Amino acid sequence: MAANFNCDMPQNTITHPSWYSPKTGIYNSIHSPRSLPTDPFLDVVCFIFSHPHDGVLALIDSLSGTSISYSNLLTLVKSLASGLHKMGVSQGDVVLLLLPNSIYYPIALLSVMYLGAVVTPLNPLSSVDEIRKRVNDCGVSFAFTIPENVKKLEPLGIPIISVPENEKDLKHACFSCFFNLISGNFVLPQKSVIKQEDTAAILFSSGTTGVSKGVVLTHRNLIAMVELSARFEASKYEYSSSKNVYLDVLPMFHLYGLSLFATGLLSLGSTIVVMRKFDIDETIRVIDKYNVTHFHVVPPILTALTAKAKGVNGSKLQSLRQVGSSAAPLTTKAINDFVQAFPHVDFIQGYGMTESGTVGACGFNTEKFRNYSSLGLLAPNMEAKVVDWNSGAFLPPGRSGELWLRGPSTMKGYLNNEEATMSTVDKDGWLHTGDIVYFDQDGYLYLSDRLKEFIKYKGFQIPPADLEAVLILHPEIADVAVTGAKDEEAGEIPVAFVVKKVGSVLSPKDVIDFVAKQVAPFKKVRKVVFTDKIPRSVTGKILRKQLRNCLPSKL
Repeated sequence: MAANFNCDMPQNTITHPSWYSPKTGIYNSIHSPRSLPTDPFLDVVCFIFSHPHDGVLALIDSLSGTSISYSNLLTLVKSLASGLHKMGVSQGDVVLLLLPNSIYYPIALLSVMYLGAVVTPLNPLSSVDEIRKRVNDCGVSFAFTIPENVKKLEPLGIPIISVPENEKDLKHACFSCFFNLISGNFVLPQKSVIKQEDTAAILFSSGTTGVSKGVVLTHRNLIAMVELSARFEASKYEYSSSKNVYLDVLPMFHLYGLSLFATGLLSLGSTIVVMRKFDIDETIRVIDKYNVTHFHVVPPILTALTAKAKGVNGSKLQSLRQVGSSAAPLTTKAINDFVQAFPHVDFIQGYGMTESGTVGACGFNTEKFRNYSSLGLLAPNMEAKVVDWNSGAFLPPGRSGELWLRGPSTMKGYLNNEEATMSTVDKDGWLHTGDIVYFDQDGYLYLSDRLKEFIKYKGFQIPPADLEAVLILHPEIADVAVTGAKDEEAGEIPVAFVVKKVGSVLSPKDVIDFVAKQVAPFKKVRKVVFTDKIPRSVTGKILRKQLRNCLPSKL
């Protein structure tokens, strides 16, 4: 998601564009539909590798330079899938990927789905409690992780394979199992019959409100994701995708990173340079060393890149051809500063969410027309409605309302949560996003506000309810509510409003430390405000907007 605007566009005419129906309230994509496979027995891995291209290097480790070629990629995936099968992983089993970025992440991910098993990615910095909850919620029976996390997983009693960062680490004893599996040229006795409607992945999202929920995505959803995002995006440009070099600093355990770098771009033959974690100086070095052409970011990374522009020895990273931002809003100033710092770079924004399979809208600039501030045009095969959140009326271009999306990449539903599914995806298949948007007269989408309650910290979603569930267990806390406060560097930070029990001497540091021990680092409470009462509605719902309005000007 991107671009923060607060007002309706003036409606200058009652003549509606052809891509909007005032009768049904449906917006259609301006782009021509993309053809999706009709074979019901097709998995996303076979779909990815069914596209011929002349790509040479698939994945490069940014630090060591070790790489995986396209000629070996599918062989490695099949070998690992066969090895997993020999170890007892069967179709329908759920496999946890508790991994940071590496050139082996896509191989682990694709091998699981090729086998017909289900992947559930998780932040490798997650706490023991968060890992245990994921294992229990999803029924995880197997895990890939790094040596640092083995002790977190051992008490859960599931088989573990440690995954190295690059080829140089493969020789270490702790990675012998992984090395033997990918180099053993194992062959599946018989490949599972996988249907497009079978579950392929379970990712977690807070949706429009509440605690994190498992988003169930099928092979059909992921096939549409690959076709309508990565492959469609590449088709808009004249240059060959196999000549593009992408830099990945986005975590592959997040659908934004997974959709591009672990799946979609591999169908195009593009080269992906993988960084384990973001560092601005290292990022600049890597862009220059590998002649990176495309760079997908979240707002804090874009801001850091802009700030460094003047100190890049005058080169201004000339290999960069396009930079795309998504996952959180950008200010107009941040956009303008970047465009001025990098006038040779095609800057675009996009919109998507886990529940929509990332597919939503994507920017597109031409030599004659550039629209940096919008979220882009509706993706092919996608439909949208803009709905008045009070009356339920459908709204035409220029009017702001809640965005509803419908398309082939929309999730199957929330894991074991029919009530949440029905409140998010209605009987007609419309995904109620909780974002307040409008379309302009040219079909470009703009974000105005959001109904959702989750906090966007450096592009990561933090459900306030998750932190509240931790905080309320503190023996000196009587009541609590968590909301987001704007932060120039992070976008938003979690702020806890705490009602102390009588006689408590609890300090802000005590509260922050209590939460930090139980959650992943990105989820930590950053500020604490003590209050006498938490504002609630008559039904008991926390009035987070009131909390945000009560935030001190300086935290």
